[in-house]
Amino acid sequence: MPQVVALAALLAVTALVGVAWRARQGRVRVTAPVAAPAQDQAARWAGRGVALGERATFLQLSAEVCAPCRATARVLGTLATNEPGVAHHELDVDEHLDLVKELKVLTTPTVLLLDPDGVEVARASGAMTPAQARQALALCG
Repeated sequence: MPQVVALAALLAVTALVGVAWRARQGRVRVTAPVAAPAQDQAARWAGRGVALGERATFLQLSAEVCAPCRATARVLGTLATNEPGVAHHELDVDEHLDLVKELKVLTTPTVLLLDPDGVEVARASGAMTPAQARQALALCG
């Protein structure tokens, strides 16, 4: 009988952890302003081949073997196609390890929302839904 109770408790804890983890996926977090001037930020992204959108840019850091990355790319690609002035760029974390370290990226996908000057406005980790992407875009006006 004690084994059954222990197993039930373990299952309950596992379920709670799963629910908490799932709730954090794709959540948009506003980031603190960057100290560097905006022109430095724009040059930084241009050097990586990222053309900034006139309104906003979704910069997605992904891995090749990441299923949520592909789903997020579809969501952001569709949004960028349908919204004027919005760009979406996807960078492979394996090819940009220095950027991953600099930005403290811990999971893929990680999406940075950049303003027209290339300054990070918000970020999200995990798969994004269309609603979460629109919520993030609203931060750039």
